[in-house]
Amino acid sequence: MSINALFKKHPLALALQVPVVGFCMLAASVVEARSELHPGMERTIGQDHRQDDWVIGKGAHLTSNGATLKQSRVSAGKMTLNAGTYAQDIHASGGSQLTLSGTTVVARSSSAFAINLQSSQADIHGSTITNHNGVGIYAGRSPLAEGGSTVNVFNSTINGSNRGAFSAGLSEMNFTGSEINGTDADGVGILLWGSTATATDSRISGGANGVVLSYENDDLNTSTLILDRTSVEGRNGAALLVEGDDYGSTEADIHVRNGSTLTGSNGTILEVTGGSFANMNVDGSTLFGDVVVEEGSTAKLQLNNGSWLTGQLKNVAELSVNNASHWVLVGDSEVGDLKMAGGSVHFGGADEFYQLDVDSLSGEGTFVMHTDFGSGQTDLLNVNGIAEGNHSLLLAATGSELVTAEPIRVVATQGGDAKFALVGETVDVGAYSYGLKQEDTDWYLDPNRRGTSNSTKAVMALFNTSPTVLYGEMTLLRTRMGELRFSQGNNEGFWMRGYGNKYEVSGNQDGGGYTQNQRGFTLGIDTPLYGGDGQWVAGVMAGHSTSDIDLNRSGGGKVDSYYVGGYATWLDDESGLYFDGVVKLNRLHNEVNVSMSDGKRAKGNYTQNAVGASVEVGRHITLDDDFFIEPYGQLNAAITQAQSYDLDNGLQAKGDRSASVVGKAGVTVGKNIQLDSGGVVQPYLRTALAHEFNHNNKVTVNGERFNNDVFGSRIEMAGGVAMSVSRNVKLHADVEHTRGKTVDQPWGVNFGVRYDF
Repeated sequence: MSINALFKKHPLALALQVPVVGFCMLAASVVEARSELHPGMERTIGQDHRQDDWVIGKGAHLTSNGATLKQSRVSAGKMTLNAGTYAQDIHASGGSQLTLSGTTVVARSSSAFAINLQSSQADIHGSTITNHNGVGIYAGRSPLAEGGSTVNVFNSTINGSNRGAFSAGLSEMNFTGSEINGTDADGVGILLWGSTATATDSRISGGANGVVLSYENDDLNTSTLILDRTSVEGRNGAALLVEGDDYGSTEADIHVRNGSTLTGSNGTILEVTGGSFANMNVDGSTLFGDVVVEEGSTAKLQLNNGSWLTGQLKNVAELSVNNASHWVLVGDSEVGDLKMAGGSVHFGGADEFYQLDVDSLSGEGTFVMHTDFGSGQTDLLNVNGIAEGNHSLLLAATGSELVTAEPIRVVATQGGDAKFALVGETVDVGAYSYGLKQEDTDWYLDPNRRGTSNSTKAVMALFNTSPTVLYGEMTLLRTRMGELRFSQGNNEGFWMRGYGNKYEVSGNQDGGGYTQNQRGFTLGIDTPLYGGDGQWVAGVMAGHSTSDIDLNRSGGGKVDSYYVGGYATWLDDESGLYFDGVVKLNRLHNEVNVSMSDGKRAKGNYTQNAVGASVEVGRHITLDDDFFIEPYGQLNAAITQAQSYDLDNGLQAKGDRSASVVGKAGVTVGKNIQLDSGGVVQPYLRTALAHEFNHNNKVTVNGERFNNDVFGSRIEMAGGVAMSVSRNVKLHADVEHTRGKTVDQPWGVNFGVRYDF
């Protein structure tokens, strides 16, 4: 029979409860032999002391060092049970003091309590308290006493069949690093009748409920529970139960702090019944489960300091979502007053569409919602009364297109001055992004307000990187092989070049802007070919570059380029004329990682081939005092293979075969400086005007066509140095900067070495 069946909370039962239990214990002590400490006496016993019942009078003090005790009764006295002591049930009243350290207490089968405190105090350390047929620890009041009992439990285990711990009016229980269990199928870990319990770094479980908060009478109907880094489990019911009945109701104050957890086998973390009231404050904790409030009862819930609650709220009168906290719906829910103060409400998963009904809305917060833009299904925030405050809607983005042109309602209100806005002002839907509009007191996703989506911008940008990748690899003859004239074209040579470039491409009205940071190297070998009036040099080269792409708030990407090529250079020493031609084949491996409007990522990758060619002509003119001037012209062309691919958000991208044609005219001025060692240092400055002629590169996104050109002019400025270290070794370095209408190059550097065999 459970303790509730023995002691119904009728006033007559409450009045008789403690005297009956005390009488039963006293009668038992009369029948059996016992040891007694009269008032004021002190005694210490050890392992060799006979097993006896103990009666300890007022001001008396019994100390046990490993002895075995039968049942004990302490009346306004003290009992200290040290390590190794084994005791049966203990009854303490009238301001008694119990101290247990390393003690085992196992109640007799006929005892309702293993430890029964009446207006007394117990400090329990590293001990085990067990009652296989009742309550582990009971803390209550002596008849006519004004105060209750206090229990402090450290690193101990408390087991009771129907109640692990039971605290009645004005009493207080504190648990640290302990485990409290109600072991029967209908057991309760902790039962509070108008009292307080605090648990820190502890574990509480019950066969039915973890903790039950109840009342003792109409005047003692407030129970308080504080959980700090503590877990509570109801193995066959709710984790926490706030109960009332025909005789009264409970007012419960519950604090769940610092990573505490609640687990109910029925999916309920808090249940409120019998016309009771519960106020639960969750602080820095993550909870999974429902809050269920019976009709006629009331509950208020606060989420603070980054707390998470995932579950349904059923008939909750008030919810406050504060301080970066989150409530995640798992079904349609109802809340009376929803108060937002920096928190977020999440409407389930991507394929789940829920409706949240609230009586009123106030404050400032974020609602994370989902909409199927094909079917029109959507999450809905429905405010049945007044909506106030400023709120953000974070609608899930998608790569699929908006099928219907009809507005989709996401917020409904009955009035008030509330303002709603999309996070980032738009939501990405396929190729485009859409805005929010207000009609009367409702808010709709507006299919007529659109711009280019982040996914489209990222796709366009990545398709546009191949020309800058190829041009960064190629550059001028001077920046590819340094000053070739130092070799006089008479020897076979091997050269290496390392380079880095940063490009900033603004794109056009459809987007496609990006920042590219490129690094790479080229290896080449050539040999002289004699013929005509000048001298020809022919060679082959191979290299690799990596470009990191920043898509300007739309995400990022990466391009790995592998290339081989051939070149031929003609130098005429007499006239100073030169010609340089390069043909290069590339294999490009492209990756894109898109940041959509809701912060989620979409990925895609593809490979494509490209071919680039460059023709450069110029003349090296020697001036007085070893100065020189070198006018030149260059024409670059690049063609990149058409390619199609899909992002994992469903967006379909296709880039037509693209081309880039850049013409360049410039001049280099410098000076040859002879060194005492016989070497030559050649510093120089260079400037040029470049122009992109192509303005018709097409990209298709979900069937929508966009233009992706970077048509326009730009000015280049550069400086560098070439150096003949010895007869065989030549070095060079170059720095450049470009400003243009659509393409800027904040910096470009390259350095290399040439070795003549």
